[in-house]
Amino acid sequence: MQMDASIGGRLDRLPLSGFHWRLLGLIAAGMYFDSFDIYIAGTVLAAMVHSGESTLGQNATFVSVTFIGMMTGAWLSGVLGDRFGRRFCYQFNLGIYGFASIAAALAPSIDWLIFFRLVMGIGMGAEIVVGYGTLSEFIPASWRGRFGTILNLIINTSLFLSTFLGWLIVPQYGWRWMFAIAGCGALFVWFLRKSMPESPRWLASRGRAGEARQIVERIEAACGSPVDRPASGTASLTREFHASDADDSGRLGDLFSRRLLTRTITAITVLVALFTVNYAFVSWIPTFLVKQGHSVSNSLGITALMFAGGPVGSLIAFVLAERVGRKWGIVLFSLVCAGFGIAYPFAQSAVAITALGFAITAGIYVLSSFSVATYVPELFPTELRLRGSGLANTVGRAVSIVVPYAVAGAFMRFGISGVLTLIVGTLLIQALIVGVLGVETKQRSLEAIAADAASEQALQGGARAAAE
Repeated sequence: MQMDASIGGRLDRLPLSGFHWRLLGLIAAGMYFDSFDIYIAGTVLAAMVHSGESTLGQNATFVSVTFIGMMTGAWLSGVLGDRFGRRFCYQFNLGIYGFASIAAALAPSIDWLIFFRLVMGIGMGAEIVVGYGTLSEFIPASWRGRFGTILNLIINTSLFLSTFLGWLIVPQYGWRWMFAIAGCGALFVWFLRKSMPESPRWLASRGRAGEARQIVERIEAACGSPVDRPASGTASLTREFHASDADDSGRLGDLFSRRLLTRTITAITVLVALFTVNYAFVSWIPTFLVKQGHSVSNSLGITALMFAGGPVGSLIAFVLAERVGRKWGIVLFSLVCAGFGIAYPFAQSAVAITALGFAITAGIYVLSSFSVATYVPELFPTELRLRGSGLANTVGRAVSIVVPYAVAGAFMRFGISGVLTLIVGTLLIQALIVGVLGVETKQRSLEAIAADAASEQALQGGARAAAE
């Protein structure tokens, strides 16, 4: 594998410009409709049960195939994105998702709708891997973390829009229009995204340095400030890394090599922890409140106030991403969330319950911004970035299928304290593993982060040779 050592440096040295914001907008738009479609499921399924078009059992199947599709999509996007390119993959999965959504709007029965949901799930699971991974390869190192948090914030606002449109449209016009809106929106974004360039970093990693340089030159012109090639120190660092990595074909098994094993473990840990904590708390909190004696109306009101912590958490992450950093940010907020989780069972008044719930939700969104949106794609070299992210997302999605049963069992046996013990334990394990195995990535080029892995392997090999 040959790589032009200057490509990453030139991208990182660009001034922030309209090009970067347009790129963010195009990626965010696709991921927004992806997230929108995930959140409309509750509204659509409730309407179908009410109209007699579905049963609770069929609704459960609908939810299950969504998870299966997303898990499959996360895996496939990693393999296809690293082999055929970021541009091919994000257009391919958005097209699948958009056309399947249109088909779902025309589904003649719940059985057909379940089938189309499986196909949609593949596109939805792929989008989160390709979107965050692609963004990380274009944004300068000094802004990469903040752009990840902005993207995360934009995506999560789809919860409000999907809920509002469901309330406005479904009672008057039926559930089919929700899928039509998602599908038409996704296909419109697919058309707009045709102007997005391929990742120069990926092109260079595949030995297509000439194409990579041409795209970088166009980006430099768009930014209005062409940049010279990197300083000799940076170039020598990246040349050293790529020389040592020249025989690496970017195989999936490389994720478990000595060079990358600790990073693979770290990535899987943070996504398993995120999906576990998010599902165990955010998805179940209205049920917990009802079980604790609150009325349905009161519990929904408290939940709405708690969930207002989500955007606040994303804004906190934006401020801290390039200051505290991703590694220590994840460790810090894992401990902060664990502390609030320990205090939660002792809250008695509605005000205390709401305040602690708000704080926990904010903390979860900080972790989401740091982990899935920024840290995980940064951990892997370009030729394995999407496969590494895809593997971590696949494992996280698989665990999220089991989490509801673990939460239900913990609640039935030990009440809210049992669920909070599960959450706190998960957060503490995450803090330990990331603190010990994780690397800090803030304001560092992707090439330098990758070079660290090669250096660590060389040091380990030297130590073993000396011992022998």
